[in-house]
Amino acid sequence: QVQLVESGGGLVQAGGSLRLSCAASGRTFSTYAMGWFRQAPGKERELIAARNWSGSITYYADSVKGRFTISRDNAKNTLYLQMNSLKPEDTAVYYCAAVHKSGVVTRLIEYDYWGQGTQVTVSS
Repeated sequence: QVQLVESGGGLVQAGGSLRLSCAASGRTFSTYAMGWFRQAPGKERELIAARNWSGSITYYADSVKGRFTISRDNAKNTLYLQMNSLKPEDTAVYYCAAVHKSGVVTRLIEYDYWGQGTQVTVSS
């Protein structure tokens, strides 16, 4: 079992930066593949970044590639999402998710554990 708690969301102007954190409970965080998703009002939840258990493989959606960076610190049981050059269209609730697999996981349906989400609002 893994419990996930996101933090770091807020209101930022376009062009600004935020860093989201996802703190995970349990001692086996390092054996879970992790992902960051977001859901804007009226839209489906979408994967924006994912990382495998060791951190050696990453995936980014085209919409965030070059602006967002996913990282993990297995010693601290924490997943991060550094978001730079934010745009109004990045406004959404951001969720972290985990699944007990070694590879990078890109399908939403495969993730077993979810955080409660943190709101990110980018003003123009």
